Amino acid sequence: MANQHDFTQGNILRHLIIFSGPVMLTNLLQTSYQFADSLWVGNLLGASALGSVAVSSTIIFTVLSFVLGLNNAALTILSQQKGRDNQTGLKQYLNAFVVILTVMALLLSTLGHTFAEQLLRLLGTPETMLPEAQTYLQINFLGILFLFGYNFISTVLRAMGDSKTPLRFVMIAVLLNIILNPLFIAGFDLGINGAAFATIVAQGSAFLYGTIYVLSKKLAPFSIPSMPSKQEIGLILNLGIPSGLQMAVISAGSAAIMSVVTGFGDHVVAGFGAAQRLDSILMLPAHALGTSVNSMAGQNIGVRDWPRVRQIAKYGVLYNFSVMLLVGFLVVLFAEYGIRLFIDDAQAVSFGTTYLQIIALCYPFLGINFILNGIVRAAGAMYQVLVLNVISFWVLRFPLAGLFSSWFGDTGIAVGMGLSFLVSSLVAFLYYRFGNWREKEILNERRPNKG
Repeated sequence: MANQHDFTQGNILRHLIIFSGPVMLTNLLQTSYQFADSLWVGNLLGASALGSVAVSSTIIFTVLSFVLGLNNAALTILSQQKGRDNQTGLKQYLNAFVVILTVMALLLSTLGHTFAEQLLRLLGTPETMLPEAQTYLQINFLGILFLFGYNFISTVLRAMGDSKTPLRFVMIAVLLNIILNPLFIAGFDLGINGAAFATIVAQGSAFLYGTIYVLSKKLAPFSIPSMPSKQEIGLILNLGIPSGLQMAVISAGSAAIMSVVTGFGDHVVAGFGAAQRLDSILMLPAHALGTSVNSMAGQNIGVRDWPRVRQIAKYGVLYNFSVMLLVGFLVVLFAEYGIRLFIDDAQAVSFGTTYLQIIALCYPFLGINFILNGIVRAAGAMYQVLVLNVISFWVLRFPLAGLFSSWFGDTGIAVGMGLSFLVSSLVAFLYYRFGNWREKEILNERRPNKG
């Protein structure tokens, strides 16, 4: 278990740097997963098939967001049990998560496969795309257990302090997906269905390998599944549901901001779309650091070592600020080259470049949100983080983007959003500093308070 770290002792900054690196690479690989799908489908099957995948992927992303929300609950509970070195509690909650996630995966798989057409019609899918989009979505829903499975195993290992092994699982899924997509689409002449089959085979292989590897190496105390207690089910749902809703708030907030963007015409929409693709990559360090401090703080909150939790927050904010400041500086210099990778329309490139250069200056402040929310989430204060996300997107980001765009035109979108990053980081800091999240006690077994 050389890859597992005990975050309750040792140099915090060293832990943070070593642990967050593989998380960043894992997130980058997962981002490339969707890129590879779109690349093969678009080139081999054309624009209509690519559109079908894009519409279906919206639904799949919603399901994945819910999965990630449940995984945040798992990360919090399991990292606290790991910090306490409570093997019995760790084993019990691992069992409870396995049972609950399996039931949810099978239920979602059945419902998604049955109502795929209705879901696509709700999104306004064009009739010409509907048949392909429906079969693509139904096949993906058949493999939803694999999606749940390999993401959960990765979360369990991160709670144990291991971020390197999950990188291996995701790498297998991504490489298989890249290889199998053209083979299934063109080689076996399965068309868009081949892309869906390639996805579930890749994810299924990663899940199977991950399960065998973890069990054979005894990296986590998994056991034969049994019915969890009401208390375990209650705690998991109490943390998992608001955590899942956080992702829904973020998705809905992003859609609302897009409604502001579309009011400025095709060029702005195209430039914004290109900028958002780059944004998703550029924010990976902040996302990874947020996940890392969640694991690190969770172990220390488990033993109530508040001085060390404060140190994790401090180093997390400083490390994030320095990394995202560097990222922002590079974006200001090279934004136009990045935008031109996706589009060559002069007006769209001009808007996308300006947007990125303004937003880049505010990246460090958005990163602070990820760090401090990760610390609060580690205590189990999921409803509080949900409220912070509502404030960030619906009280600040969406209204400010609309307000400043009405004053300064399309440039105001970036100004309003950048300002929202700054203000929301202040709100996150005020709650971290003065909120009652430290009083949250999610596990029964109490430990002496070291703070």
